[in-house]
Amino acid sequence: MRDLNQLPDLELALIQTELAWQNPVANRAHFETLLEQASGADLIVLPEMFSTGFSMDSAALAEPEEGPTSQWLREQAQALQAVVTGSLIIQAADGSYRNRLLWARPDGSVAHYDKRHLFRMAGEHKHYSAGEQQVLLEVKGWQVRPLICYDLRFPVWSRDPQSTDLLLYTANWPAARRNHWNRLLPARAIENLCYVAAVNRIGEDGKGHAYSGDSQVLDYQGEPLFEPGAADGVFRVMLNASELAAYRERFPAYRDADAFDLTD
Repeated sequence: MRDLNQLPDLELALIQTELAWQNPVANRAHFETLLEQASGADLIVLPEMFSTGFSMDSAALAEPEEGPTSQWLREQAQALQAVVTGSLIIQAADGSYRNRLLWARPDGSVAHYDKRHLFRMAGEHKHYSAGEQQVLLEVKGWQVRPLICYDLRFPVWSRDPQSTDLLLYTANWPAARRNHWNRLLPARAIENLCYVAAVNRIGEDGKGHAYSGDSQVLDYQGEPLFEPGAADGVFRVMLNASELAAYRERFPAYRDADAFDLTD
């Protein structure tokens, strides 16, 4: 079993900003400027569909798996010597369209997670294929489970307190439902006894939907470590594994968790 006390602190940089509607070139240029402010962090997180905004025009906007934004992410990770992650519209090798989070590492390798729960109220399930697998990724020994926006509403998909140190949500979560966002995120931290980091966008998209930001990092008791509101910028926070280990030792609720299997 891993000894969390042996892990180094993990520095996160969350980028909360506006997105240019359906304009990958403009968005990459904008984020490149902001990424300079994230230098030195271990894990840098961009919003959901950071290159386009939350668009249902998958056929027109999808990039191939080794497309320009994927390559750009890889270059940024290598330049910054950090993991850089966020989701974008990808046409997978099987021809399906995916809302895919890419996890670009400093060594040039890239892992991915496909959004499982597609937001039917916007018709996302009609334009994208759902992910089939949970993913557990690693940075500096920390176990990170990436999830995307609407996934937040489905706690079973997030559940795995024994090995997940950080639940990570990237989102385009509208201001109209910010109350849900701000209540569900602490619940995920509390029930999983782990840190939670969540990155949302701000501004207005091409459909006229407003976004209030509310990006945040929460500790294992659901307490906020920072709250930028609707501010535009790069927000940094340090996570301490020893404090997480000590809390799990004092309050090992995971030992009484229900066992279950996930099925389609």
